[in-house]
Amino acid sequence: MPSTAFDQLIALAQEVSVLTSTESMLSWDQETYMPARSLNHRARQMAYLNGKAHSLATGTVFRKLLAKAETEKTRDAKAAANLRELRRDYDRAAKLPQKLVIEESELCAHGKAAWAEGRKKSDFSLFAPHLQKLVTLARKKADLWGYADEPYDALLETYERGARTREVAELFAKLKPDLTQIARQAVEQSASVKPNLLRGKYPIEKQQILNAEVAASLGFDFEAGRIDTTAHPFCTTLGPADIRLTTRYDEADFTSSLFGVMHEAGHGLYEQGLPVDDFGLPSGRACSLGIHESQSRLWENHVGRSRSFWEKWLPRTAEIFPHLKKIKLDDFLRAINRAEYSFIRVEADQATYDLHILLRFSIERRLVSGELAVKDVPKAWNEEFESLFGMVPPDDAHGCLQDIHWSMGGLGYFATYTLGNLNAAQLFATARKQKKIATALDRADYAPLLTWLRDKVHSQGGTPLPGEIMLHATGKPTDAKWHLKHLRERFGE
Repeated sequence: MPSTAFDQLIALAQEVSVLTSTESMLSWDQETYMPARSLNHRARQMAYLNGKAHSLATGTVFRKLLAKAETEKTRDAKAAANLRELRRDYDRAAKLPQKLVIEESELCAHGKAAWAEGRKKSDFSLFAPHLQKLVTLARKKADLWGYADEPYDALLETYERGARTREVAELFAKLKPDLTQIARQAVEQSASVKPNLLRGKYPIEKQQILNAEVAASLGFDFEAGRIDTTAHPFCTTLGPADIRLTTRYDEADFTSSLFGVMHEAGHGLYEQGLPVDDFGLPSGRACSLGIHESQSRLWENHVGRSRSFWEKWLPRTAEIFPHLKKIKLDDFLRAINRAEYSFIRVEADQATYDLHILLRFSIERRLVSGELAVKDVPKAWNEEFESLFGMVPPDDAHGCLQDIHWSMGGLGYFATYTLGNLNAAQLFATARKQKKIATALDRADYAPLLTWLRDKVHSQGGTPLPGEIMLHATGKPTDAKWHLKHLRERFGE
């Protein structure tokens, strides 16, 4: 019996995913093991695969199958949702010429290398020409896609479906006074905590042992994933059973890599919890970055910085690093939750973290609109940083060059981190209302929490909108009150 147009469409969409996941593999390799002199060929490889995937996903065969499938009677709700989202994907992708897709892929490959070199030398001028090209291309994409109010809308939609720049800006403006006050009070209250209490010698190989044990205890499956080293921590999915986490190491501070791994493991747990058979389809992918980030921030902060977590893990950590045996649990907790104004986002404490995001959202919004010229980014960054934190970054590496996102073409990305914080707090508060989960968390057993997240978030895939995921999981739209409540409780306001 001949397959339906819908069945053929699904097969073609999954064929596209083979190409895109192969490109992801090459991108991961570029960040981890690729020899530096391989860059030019690697850029061509990735551009070729992205171009082919785009051609397949927007070609005549795909378009005709999609149109025919829409005339067929769909079999169930999931099929209807997949069809709806495939139409959205096609309409969006078809607006971009293949030449532009290939150009962006090559620009990003070279841009990431230039960013890494610029960050290493703390020299924005090495990255600026690449950023200029990426910003220009982002504006082209926004114009081709179309937008409601401003070009940034189109870019934000890439990462957070249904979000609007104006609404996010209003939310952040409303949050800013509370976040600023919480940060200031937390920093003042942390002044008595010794900043170097946990400084010591932490050999990388021993950090790797601890990181792997902790990630496994959260539920990360090392038969379907691994951890490697990069300049900027990330998680990437190369297949339904191939999730790659990365971190970076500080031999004087084990918490840098550990919390990095817990953060990325949160992303990895989400990816490992998606429907395996639906890989390459909307129902088999993550809903949005705001939902994705909720998973990483939940495991890193709500679990990883809690008393119950360290009641279990401090003794094991002290076995691996014996000099920690002299540190009491209360002192340790104060140290890992110490708040201070710092320059690096990925190492920022919870109380000050969102201020980093407000800055980045403002900068890239102005970049995309044309209000801010690329050459003026360091100056604008330092001015806004001083306004929020009361200090000026000492160099570009501690300022506008610290994040990889723009070099990856990720303009429109940063707002999702704070959206993720809001979602994380609400999800965690809802989960803890279940006695079984709360009791398990108190004894550092994370299986019930992971099961709940798998049911309420992971298994839903990417066909619902982010707001629908939150309604399904918590019964309410995302509300900032849970995040603010969590911060105030943790930092003792």
